[in-house]
Amino acid sequence: MCRHLAYLGPEEPLGRILTEPPHSLFRQSWAPRRQRYGTVNADGFGVGWYTSGDPVPARYRRAGPIWADLSFSDLGRVVRSGAVLAAVRDATLAGADAEAAAAPFAAGRWLFSHNGVIAGWPDSAAPLVSALPPVDLLSLQARTDSAFVWALVLHRLRSGDEPGEALGETVRQLALAAPASRLNLLLTDGTTIAATAWGDSLWYRTEPGRSTVVASEPYDDDPLWQEVPDRTALTASRAGVLLAPVDEPAPASPKEPCR
Repeated sequence: MCRHLAYLGPEEPLGRILTEPPHSLFRQSWAPRRQRYGTVNADGFGVGWYTSGDPVPARYRRAGPIWADLSFSDLGRVVRSGAVLAAVRDATLAGADAEAAAAPFAAGRWLFSHNGVIAGWPDSAAPLVSALPPVDLLSLQARTDSAFVWALVLHRLRSGDEPGEALGETVRQLALAAPASRLNLLLTDGTTIAATAWGDSLWYRTEPGRSTVVASEPYDDDPLWQEVPDRTALTASRAGVLLAPVDEPAPASPKEPCR
């Protein structure tokens, strides 16, 4: 469920990245090739992008399918950026959050997306509520599992974690609480990309020193695309990509009885 993409490279019109490729994110909203769960991503979409001289990204999000938004075609033709994060959404559960539930979520210089589901949401996540300050819970951007995942990641970033560490620890935390969860996370600050492959497809395409794309699936048949193994964390910049395993969370050991 859901498809997402992050791009770092030379400035390009958004449409060249998101709508023009033969299997673009735009097309993946109704005809994904490698989506394992769900078939149509029509419950909202969003794109965030960075411009020179401003570290805080702009966003355009809507509650409906990307193919029904004619204004996005105009934006894609004229808006240019060298750093983009975009997503098309297949909702976990029906809800009334509208575009607030559509990725990318944002805070300061960060953009974030979650492709997957917290298994057993919301009951399974209840034990993790204590990991967040009350103000973070009251500031959730939507009442969805993805918004909750973003709150966990953002709390770690604000506590000083590096991007890859924040994603990896959040994935382990959620996988321990809800083991059947799918947790492909995508994060950028406009200069780097961090991502996890946990339960769904993730690919990258890099031309070192020029551009890097990280996506749920390839948007064309270029042989430069490489699949990220499951249970893997990815960190990337325009210079290239690094992969590292994400260890399975260890279950808590039962306490010894008092003697």
